[in-house]
Order: sequence, then C-alpha cells, then structure tokens
Amino acid sequence: MWNWQQKAWPEFIYRSAALEAFEWEYTYRSGHFQGVLTHIARTDELPLIINLLSDEAVKTSEIEGDYLNRDSIQSSIRRNFGLQTDHLKVSPAEQGISEMLVGVYRSNAEPLTHQKLHEWHAMLTKGRRDLMDVGAYRTHIEPMQIVSGALNPKIYFEAPPSARMQDEMDVFVTWFNNTSPAGDEPLSALTRAGIAHLYFVCVHPFEDGNGRIGRAIAEKALSQSAGKPTLIALSTIIQKHKKAYYQALENSNKTLEISDWLIYFAKTVIEAQAHTQSLIEFIIEKTKLFDRLKGRLNPRQEKVLTRMFKEGVDGFKGGLSAENYISITDASRATVTRDLHDLVGKGALVQRGNLKGTPYYLNIKTSAV
Repeated sequence: MWNWQQKAWPEFIYRSAALEAFEWEYTYRSGHFQGVLTHIARTDELPLIINLLSDEAVKTSEIEGDYLNRDSIQSSIRRNFGLQTDHLKVSPAEQGISEMLVGVYRSNAEPLTHQKLHEWHAMLTKGRRDLMDVGAYRTHIEPMQIVSGALNPKIYFEAPPSARMQDEMDVFVTWFNNTSPAGDEPLSALTRAGIAHLYFVCVHPFEDGNGRIGRAIAEKALSQSAGKPTLIALSTIIQKHKKAYYQALENSNKTLEISDWLIYFAKTVIEAQAHTQSLIEFIIEKTKLFDRLKGRLNPRQEKVLTRMFKEGVDGFKGGLSAENYISITDASRATVTRDLHDLVGKGALVQRGNLKGTPYYLNIKTSAV
C-alpha cells in the first residue's frame, strides 16, 4: 500500500521536536548568509545569481540522468535576464530548464497556481515529441510507475491514477498556499519545503519532469519563508548524494509518518546553504585579491588567475600545474616558472609541497562545505 492509498492521505505526520534544532540552524545560517551577501559588490550580484541558477539547472537535470552544457545554459539564463550573450547554440532542453528556473526565481513570492505549474512543465519539456500531455497534468490510462531494470523490473513507486490528478493537485496547491507565511496555517521553512517536495513527487502529476519541478517547488517554499530568493544550491547537494536522496524518497512512499524524510531534507538544505555561502565568500575573496594585486600582474598571470577563479571553489582538479599554465598562456616553461614563483611571492598562489610538479592553489579562505 502506497502512502496515497492510505485513509488519512495527505495528512502527513512527523515529530516536530526532531526538527527544531535544524529549523534554528537554518534560520541562523540564513541571517549570517544575508550578512555575508551585503559584502558582494552590486556588479557581482547578478553574475552570482546567474552562476547559481546555471549550477542548479545542470545539477537538477543530472539527477534525472540528463547531462546538459553549462555554458549553453548560462547563455540562455543571461538571455532570460535581458543581458548580452555569447550566442552559443542552446538546445530546447537547455533553454527550457533555464526559462523555468528564471521563472521560479522571479515569481518566488507569488502564490502557487495550476497555471504556473503548467507553464513550468511546458518550459521544461520544450521540444519534446514523446509526451501526450505537455503543459498539462497527465491523462494516460496506464499506471504511473517508477521502475528500474529491463529484465526483472523493480517498482519503486506507483503514483495515483491520472483520473485523480486534478483533484489531487487542487488539494496540493491549496495546502501549499495555506502553509505559506501569508497563509492561514503557516509552517516553518524546512518543514514546509520538505513536505512540499515529497508530497508533489508522490502525486507525480506530470508525465515527466516531476523531480525537477518538485525541487523547484521546495526552493520556492524556502524563498517564501525568507521573503526573498534563497539561492540555495539544493540540487547541487542532492546530486552530490544522489543515492541517499532516492533512498530517502523510497523509504517515505509507503507511510504518512515522514520524520526521517524531513530530517534528511533539513540536513540537505543546510549543507546547500553552506555551499552557497562558500561561493559568495569565494567571490568576495576574488575581489580582494584582484584589488590587492591591481597593476602588479602581467597579462599572463591575470589570465591564469581569472581562469582559476572561473573553476569555482574547488578549482582545478589536483591544483594548477605548470602544464595548465602553459596550456592557458602558450608561454615557455622558463617563463611559466618565473610567473608562478612571482605569484607565490605576491601571495596570489600557494604551493602545497616542495617537490617538482607540486600543484598551486589560490591563496584564499572560504568556509568549509
């Protein structure tokens, strides 16, 4: 018996006391996050938003097994913000996920509606020819099942039949809006976002795209609780621990007692908060470093440092090597050696170890993720 087949559906139950510490930590981190964000220059704020939305677009798609081009997605997101782009070729899938996430970002404070959900689905499935219902709740007669394996398929979940979709989604949309901070029965941030995601994917109202839309709904719930877009790297962290995510969903689809799911989800959101904060601190450190070295770098050094920052907090896998430097600048090995030693002397890079070929890393500090 699945959760939606139980008499009390969709009255989820959970231990509120088990979530209190997580709710407190989330609220505390949110305040600290906003404090750190004030140190971001206005010129860096929109690029940060675009980078975070690009990462989320890539990762929320990867969770479902779709691997998209980050540069193309970023170009599409820039276009959706009305900014100049590099005119990269963008596939319908890349364009669709970009439009949806920008739409979620811009409409974060608005109530959830059937029309909005249909619009998101139409964006997400842009260019698809294999679906019966695009931009509409599913209507097919066959059971909506989550299965794996071709020879001996395992059914992980079977959602409510299509005939119930409008009724199920009427109840879901009403619940989501009633539990918002402006609603009649407001819920705390993590609890509401966690229930919203699980509830939506268990209804599974669309033929495809339910996971991606479900994660977007969770982000919307968090943004409404904060009173502004959260920019939390939720899908980035879920993708990092994808097996745990699917296991937590599977463990929660036959019961209405969802304390374990909410604890899992709360931990995931808090890790996502920490990840986003590290990105913001990374941008602040980038600005400080370039300000400190202004007029003291040759064009090769500036090009390499810019390239390293583009790689993000994790930087080059295994650090920057002399070969990386040569590849980026086409400089001779002797010139590269002088440039690297100079960058270490100026405090831009740090070398971990003294052996030949030891890699170099940006000399910055950010919070551990």
